[in-house]
Amino acid sequence: MALDTPYRAIFCDLVTDQTLDILPLRDVSFEDYIGRAGSLSGTVPIPDRAMADRVHKIRPGRTTVYLERGGDLWWGGIVWTTTLQSSDRGVLTLSVQAATFDSYASRRRIRKEIKFTQPTDQFVIARTLWRDLSEGLAESAIDVGDWEEKSDVLRTASWRYGDEIVYQEALDQLGAQVKGFEYQILVYRDPDPGKNRRVRELRLGSPKIRTGATDMVFDRPGAILSYSFSDDATRGGTAALARGATTNGNAATESRPTLSDLMTPDKIDGDWPPLDLSSDHNDVSDKATLNSLAKAAVDEASGSAVIPEISIRLGGIVPPALLGRTARIRITDEWHPAGLDTRYRIVGVKVRPAERGRPDTAELALEEA
Repeated sequence: MALDTPYRAIFCDLVTDQTLDILPLRDVSFEDYIGRAGSLSGTVPIPDRAMADRVHKIRPGRTTVYLERGGDLWWGGIVWTTTLQSSDRGVLTLSVQAATFDSYASRRRIRKEIKFTQPTDQFVIARTLWRDLSEGLAESAIDVGDWEEKSDVLRTASWRYGDEIVYQEALDQLGAQVKGFEYQILVYRDPDPGKNRRVRELRLGSPKIRTGATDMVFDRPGAILSYSFSDDATRGGTAALARGATTNGNAATESRPTLSDLMTPDKIDGDWPPLDLSSDHNDVSDKATLNSLAKAAVDEASGSAVIPEISIRLGGIVPPALLGRTARIRITDEWHPAGLDTRYRIVGVKVRPAERGRPDTAELALEEA
């Protein structure tokens, strides 16, 4: 990083969470989302042998990186890829690609029998999956949070050894049903000054993750530097079908997947032609679960999908925990002559730290609150 950046890049061992080094990281950008893993990219300069020896400690799949700003942890994740590069002038750099701790669930497969044959709160099932998949991380294991916190939504679920189901697929499928949930891995420092340890905590919200009791207000003209509102009919639909596992014990007949009923949204804005949504769930044979998945999909994306984004300048009033916060967006311009005044939930954050005269900015992905 440039010397004037407010961020520190702290590289640690993935299993023990022991700090390996604090290294300069240039051309850095990082992002985080609700519902999918965020990413980080940056470049470590290697001007001499001494720095090369330090950078050798960064080992993909075994190293984590945290970004700290003003004493707060703004981002944390796992280094998955590095690329050593030499220019035609012999200048060495190491490019780093990392993803938030959520990404660990995509690298682990369920290799034990997990059964919830009796209706169980979906938060308990999710915490069990996260506890199991992070067992080998020792001091970096995911803190699964408060087992007493409930969603009041009961489900049955089971996974078998040998099916090779990815933990992330199991979690996403569980949360994608009607009255489902969202999850996110928070990173922060333990508030106990005697510990000062880094915490990776599972955060759950049903049906949505929400943060903060008051709205954050962004105006244009004002704090909003730029904005875009994408209205995308290719991501929406008016009817959904979910296809599940093939269950056929008769070898003489054609094997066909289990199908949900054709599900339509409870409400849709205006008149729409038929637009079809489809999803595959090869490990699900229960029709009720398939119906729930199809219904949730069409309710979430009925008609077209509006994807608002704004760009703001980061300052002291913007906290690190932005995901799930409610933002009140007020815009007055030629498109909104009477003024737009709408509340949105922040579901994605992409930050570009200040560097070489560029201001510290964040792009916020929004959805209607």
